[in-house]
Amino acid sequence: MIYQNKYIEIIIEESEIPWLKIFTKDKNKEFSFCSQETKNEVYRCLDIIEKEMLLYFKPEKINIASFGNYEPRVHFHIMARFKEDSYFPEPMWGKKQRTSTLNILDFNKCWEKVIEGLKKEEINN
Repeated sequence: MIYQNKYIEIIIEESEIPWLKIFTKDKNKEFSFCSQETKNEVYRCLDIIEKEMLLYFKPEKINIASFGNYEPRVHFHIMARFKEDSYFPEPMWGKKQRTSTLNILDFNKCWEKVIEGLKKEEINN
């Protein structure tokens, strides 16, 4: 876990691509069941993470997804995608297209920037 507050927690998904997941602390299965405070916090974190990933990694595309079929708690995946990753343009859950030829900057340096941005922009929780 790289960040948490009373509404959410953010974890790293180990992958060849930069990939973070935001989980709500409540156990709701659907986003529409979350409190407005939780929704606001999810949106705030999505915005900060996406911007930091775009600036740092300069990906082809940022993918944001919410499925929750295996994990029946509201959560969002934020992934930086590259033409050279193993699955592009397919989703990371799709059919592998090639052996990755990625040469990406240090993920941890970006995560430090994400944490800094999240703390700087914290809402009084």
